[in-house]
Amino acid sequence: MTRTTPDLVRELGDGEIFVFGSNAAGLHGGGAARTAHQRFGAEWGVGEGLTGQTYALPTMEGQVAFAQAAARFVAYAAEHPELTFLLTKVGCGIAGHDEDVVRQWFTATPPNVVKPPGW
Repeated sequence: MTRTTPDLVRELGDGEIFVFGSNAAGLHGGGAARTAHQRFGAEWGVGEGLTGQTYALPTMEGQVAFAQAAARFVAYAAEHPELTFLLTKVGCGIAGHDEDVVRQWFTATPPNVVKPPGW
């Protein structure tokens, strides 16, 4: 059976990275971003990339910018096969993006990216 990201990520193992939706300013005040900051070391003020056991994806700056950030994440994950990335349904909550659109940006992820059910 293929591993999927749980709806709520409560803990991470060694080498696991929580991928969450952020804003470009890195103000992690709500939703998954708040969890990333409080539990897994996401740095305040960092809106994209790896900090602690997290990878921030800016989702609030429009669909084009989000799609570009998603492509950068997929490339980053491919360059780091030693890490396991737990991808959440980024951008589909507070940011309000259509899940069917967002899911398409992550169809070609490398095997070290664990995706939500149905992705």
